[in-house]
Amino acid sequence: MKTHKLRAFIFMALCCDLGLFAKKLIAPAANFITEFLHIPGGIATSFSLMFLIVASSIIRFFGCATLMAVVQSILALCFGMTGSMGILAPIGYIIPGIIIDVILFLFRKKEKDISLAIMIASILASVSACLTANMIVFRLTGIILLLYVFVSATSGSICAILANELVRRLKPIILSPKELS
Repeated sequence: MKTHKLRAFIFMALCCDLGLFAKKLIAPAANFITEFLHIPGGIATSFSLMFLIVASSIIRFFGCATLMAVVQSILALCFGMTGSMGILAPIGYIIPGIIIDVILFLFRKKEKDISLAIMIASILASVSACLTANMIVFRLTGIILLLYVFVSATSGSICAILANELVRRLKPIILSPKELS
């Protein structure tokens, strides 16, 4: 196996792990905000999805985020990190991964700079994660659901700013000079 492919796979695995464990690390602070608003969550999930976006923005093959989401969902099941969705948690991981892949794929065809794609992918992935959790578990309606979606979209946009900076700094380290051009 070539070293640049091995480096890409190691980076993807690292981002999968970081996504899961970073979610656990920021969950207390995120829960403080969401409990104040009386909504289920959405902030920690956006932070977790940020690592999928960073990896799929750098590695650049279609299906990268979905593959990583599948791995994350398997790891979450094995580690008992499924939250309120239980055995249906893989659905909540995989749907945002598909959204990320589709958005990044569509923007790569048109633009070389994918900053806007990262922002849109992060917002839509966060919203899709919250809507999936709502359909599976919470069954919120009306203003509370709207607030839940708004908080998820807002945290997705904040995490997109972080993701853009991480992509800018990590791309030269992860990719070979030939892949950068």
